Amino acid sequence: MSSPVSPSDHVTPRAALSAAQRHAAWLGAAAIITDEVGRVLLVHPTYRKDDSWLLPGGVVEPGEHPHITCRREITEELGLTDLTLSAVLAVHSFSPHHPDLQPGTHCPGEVRFVFDGGTLTPDQVEAIRLPRKELSEFAFLETRDAVQRLRPVDGQIMLAAYRARLGNTATAHLADGRHILDVPALDRHDVHVRYRPLWDSPLHRGPVPERLPVQQAWAWCFVPDGRVVLVADPGPRGALPMLPGGTVETTDATPEDTLHREAAEEGQLTLADPVRLGWVLDETGEVYGGVGSNARLRLAARVTGIGPTAVDPASGHPFARLLATPAQAAALLGWGPPGARQAQLAAETARERWGLPTTLPAAIEEIPAEGMRLT
Repeated sequence: MSSPVSPSDHVTPRAALSAAQRHAAWLGAAAIITDEVGRVLLVHPTYRKDDSWLLPGGVVEPGEHPHITCRREITEELGLTDLTLSAVLAVHSFSPHHPDLQPGTHCPGEVRFVFDGGTLTPDQVEAIRLPRKELSEFAFLETRDAVQRLRPVDGQIMLAAYRARLGNTATAHLADGRHILDVPALDRHDVHVRYRPLWDSPLHRGPVPERLPVQQAWAWCFVPDGRVVLVADPGPRGALPMLPGGTVETTDATPEDTLHREAAEEGQLTLADPVRLGWVLDETGEVYGGVGSNARLRLAARVTGIGPTAVDPASGHPFARLLATPAQAAALLGWGPPGARQAQLAAETARERWGLPTTLPAAIEEIPAEGMRLT
């Protein structure tokens, strides 16, 4: 039986080579790897003249699949052999005439796969070993700081890939750093994870001691489908996500009054049935002018109404409003394992008190500007 013949079998070697050259491009693979509070791992190569940093990864060898490349490069660059790649977060195509190319660099274009390399434990971070001739150092950085060390297009790729992981959205498809399909909510509002100095402070479940003033009241505010509302304050370096709530003012009779007022001002939320989950100790009160030891209250509440977007009176501009699962919210807040435990406590409280569902929508969504009708 004769073998099937394809049209390319009748192409001369010279013509076949010319076709291959016309479609040639580099193929690369990289990984988003974070620490426990959501900072992104970057490496500093010794060979880049512009001193820019990179995500861990490298060039695909002939005959090699991108996911194999990514695992190999992580082993070679970081000395880690036990990382699992759980998803393709982004696929990016890079044109040969992009302005981020260094002068004199020959590049036929590149297609890059960005994988989810997961979160490293402190022991894994301690085990990182760099090939010093190739990489001089590594660092875990907030995304707002990471983009300052990356070339602009690399920063755009990193953000899109990491936000796809955080938002549980589909693989981001990019061309020269730009989304070619619908832009997800986290990208649309330039939302960043924020490192918080008190991220590892434990949540105390009992009443706040009388000696401690309550300086802050934030809440996990649940809509009927079991998701929570996040508000994000836009700024010149991006939007930082927060739970609704804020600083207790002298005009607030109780921290619950603070919560109702701030939720209405920041997110146009109407709340009901707030319940205290616990409190976090702030030993210095530096952010409040050095007032000394104080308590930061954490609550859960039920959202009964979401109005149209409005200007926040404190900031003078409207906040972005997002719906996320409690686990997604904890990751965006940068509270690490304590935040994940607090999110689980809030979700369990909401289910027990209000009968909210356990099966939640997967992707982070934006609340429409006109508000939402809750059923």
